Amino acid sequence: MPTDLTSTLIVMPAFNEEASVGDVIREALRDLPGIRILVVNDGSTDDTTRVAREAGALVATLPYNLGVGGAMRCGFRFALANGFDNVVQVDADGQHDPAELPKLVAQLQDADVVIGARFAGEGDYQARGPRRWAMVLLAKILSRTAQTTLTDTTSGFRASGPRAVRLFAETYPAEYLGDTVESLVIAARAKLVIRQVAVSMRERSGGTPSHSPLKAAVFLARVGIAMFFAYIRPKVHIPSGGEAS
Repeated sequence: MPTDLTSTLIVMPAFNEEASVGDVIREALRDLPGIRILVVNDGSTDDTTRVAREAGALVATLPYNLGVGGAMRCGFRFALANGFDNVVQVDADGQHDPAELPKLVAQLQDADVVIGARFAGEGDYQARGPRRWAMVLLAKILSRTAQTTLTDTTSGFRASGPRAVRLFAETYPAEYLGDTVESLVIAARAKLVIRQVAVSMRERSGGTPSHSPLKAAVFLARVGIAMFFAYIRPKVHIPSGGEAS
């Protein structure tokens, strides 16, 4: 039975993604009947807004670059204000296959946050060196925090259900790795249920990668700093409208 996506909003953070965002939007609208898409133009200096609108998406334009976390908080607030139950983050660069989205949303029946995991048995995505070491370490630490097995805690392809949308609309972090690592810590400490499903990732279809090989050498140290701040922050609770189980 097909997953009903009429109450699901795709939020697509985009920073100078005019080369790929239009194709990603058109593919999602073609493959996912009933889906709505909000592109959050995160301070782009190119034609991201025009291309996204012409492709059929709604667009929220931020006055300057806030990073993925800031863009996603804007998306969560839009979803909450406009009656969407679920939010799915999809990258504007084409790495996330929209056809995989129903797998994530289907799991929201029993979970609050569902991660599309690259290292869970599908696809051939690989990370090497310090970046891979950091991912393995993060997975072990966050699996314990979330009390479930997680293999890809830095994946940006993830779905949030109603309780997570309410929580993240107020608390989604904007710092480095906050949109991935710290958001999972916040969710777990608020007693939300976190799960993962295996997905395949694709090569980006345009734009510039956010992590070059040179940057990978400092990734491990930055992960340590991000984890430190994630765990020293006070616990947060889901705003009125529902309680965590």
